[in-house]
Amino acid sequence: MQFVYPGFIWAFSLLVLPIIIHLFYFRRYKKVNFTNVRFLKEVKDETSTRNKLKHWLVLLSRLLAMAFLILAFIQPFIPVDKNTDQGRKGVSIFIDNSFSMKALSQDVPLLDLAKRRAIEIVSGYNQEDQFQILTHEFKGKNQRLINKDDAISRIEEIVITPKVKSLDQVINRQQQLLAEAPDQSGIVYVISDFQASITSLPDQLDSTVQYNFIPIQSVQENNISIDSCYFAGPVHMVNENNPLYIKLTNYGTQDAVNIRLSMLKNNQEQPLGSINIAAGTSVIDTVNITPFEAGWQSSQIKITDYPITFDDTYYFTYQVKNEISVLIINDQSPNPYLQAAFSGIQYFKTNNTNTNNIQYASFPSYQLIIINEVKNLSSGLAAELKEYVEEGGNLVIFPGKGSTMSQYNSLLQQLGTNTYQDYQERERLVADINTEEFVFDNVFERSRPNLRLPKSLGNFPLTKYPSRGEEYILRYRDGQTFMGKYLYGKGYVYVSSAPIDITISDLTKNAEIFIPMLYKMSIASSESNKIAYTIGTNEVLQMENKANATDLVYKMISNDQEWIPRQSSVGDKIFISFDDQIEKAGYNRVIWNGEVEGVYAFNFDRKESNLNIMSRNDLLEKYGDRVTVINDQVIADFSKYIQEKNSGKTLWRICLILALVFLLIEVLILRFWKT
Repeated sequence: MQFVYPGFIWAFSLLVLPIIIHLFYFRRYKKVNFTNVRFLKEVKDETSTRNKLKHWLVLLSRLLAMAFLILAFIQPFIPVDKNTDQGRKGVSIFIDNSFSMKALSQDVPLLDLAKRRAIEIVSGYNQEDQFQILTHEFKGKNQRLINKDDAISRIEEIVITPKVKSLDQVINRQQQLLAEAPDQSGIVYVISDFQASITSLPDQLDSTVQYNFIPIQSVQENNISIDSCYFAGPVHMVNENNPLYIKLTNYGTQDAVNIRLSMLKNNQEQPLGSINIAAGTSVIDTVNITPFEAGWQSSQIKITDYPITFDDTYYFTYQVKNEISVLIINDQSPNPYLQAAFSGIQYFKTNNTNTNNIQYASFPSYQLIIINEVKNLSSGLAAELKEYVEEGGNLVIFPGKGSTMSQYNSLLQQLGTNTYQDYQERERLVADINTEEFVFDNVFERSRPNLRLPKSLGNFPLTKYPSRGEEYILRYRDGQTFMGKYLYGKGYVYVSSAPIDITISDLTKNAEIFIPMLYKMSIASSESNKIAYTIGTNEVLQMENKANATDLVYKMISNDQEWIPRQSSVGDKIFISFDDQIEKAGYNRVIWNGEVEGVYAFNFDRKESNLNIMSRNDLLEKYGDRVTVINDQVIADFSKYIQEKNSGKTLWRICLILALVFLLIEVLILRFWKT
């Protein structure tokens, strides 16, 4: 047994007062005159014995009443945890307010239970203790310690949020604040349903901090989620079909049958059929999207699945281009066959220029640049082409028989491709088309044994260095590359080993191969345009720094609210970041100078779609040696639990009750004990 106020033990000296009262009050004698003293001796002996017993009982009652009253002020307790620090405490409480906490436990949302437990924890501490109330939002105001009353008010304000942080991020945040208050002993509480997908401890835990996990969980629900959507092709054209792949996952333990799938566009819902998903598996469904107008298009894929609904809708946007711009760089006159090939492709805009009139500043506006048998590649042109590809452009190189190959090889070395060797006049026949590569993927519906393949009467054989990462498009019968593809920066380089001259190669005459090859090369992209972004993941948009304007900024309109996101300028680009400013799933328009520059879709994070949780036993087995896992079902009142944990099992109430009991006994003895 220990005492909260051991210095008050001196009060036991006051027990001498009842003894003094007893000696001076009960020892007083009163003379009584008797006319007849016949039985005086017998009465005197009997009365003296009963009086002594009564006096001793009264004295004992008074002593015990005062002793227990003094003990009540000293506040004795029995320590529960011998390592408990009796000093001032810094308490960090994390309340999980993610979507999964909307689940019910006995018809009460888990978040309400978590908030109730958090208030009980705060109430169990002393007024001088300080608190941090932390949620998934990681708000700046929650990165400081506050008093008891403010902590309770802040807990009551907590609502569900789409943001999700992993447990190791949460604990690191808690440790960071507690480390800034070295004069207080640190205590961490985590109140959560502990979903397995986000539950992990940091590598290092502060040995001076106590860690407590409080699982608040419900019966596990089944859930179907639309995880992601993506297009087969990176570029969208009017009236051109582009398959959309939809990934759906069944996170439950039961097979999902006849899940209704639909698409909402322009406020009109279009049924897409139904789908079956086995328990614990994912499926990918395909929907053909054919845009009928240019510009930004907004759509959403929906399923019907209850009771978890935050992941049942997937918003996405994509931009449909009016035209694709192609630049052909010639020495003199344009190649008529090359010109004819593009004129037969709808939505293509072709611009021919010679090496003396190149406008380098216009390069970024072209999706494809073709070098058509240019004899001399100047160092300036080579540098501009390198930068163009690095920023995401597509470059096709057709060498000429009389070209200066050292200049070509200098550019190819900078682009990290294989280089040209000496020209060889030898007839070669193309025997292999790489139909698994994007350029010819889905071009031919079925294999055609009579497909006419191009041939050349001469070429510049390419070196064969595996480190250059070549991906062949067309290949000769002897294994040499006719057309190779290389990735550099964000763009692609296509290198032909043969000239495009009709007297040397008949590639331009082979429309079945040449036209789709040029088309797919022009729309290729190493980075697929994102059709959707995730809320709470610090996504960044890259926009053009229009005229390096300093007085105008990009704005965003979301749900009829206009706001200015954080943006930074780097050269001719502006990077827009959203931080925690977007909280609702849907569409956001980027505005510059009153014009819509882009429409972007944002969806809730799918981390919590997997409702798999770690039970109390799982937490004990995995983390029991590092944290204390508290059984929420056993503890009825966390305030009392905290008080007993911090101050031991208090006895002052019992002492006060006993003091009153002995005072009552004294009163009863004095009143009803007749002498």
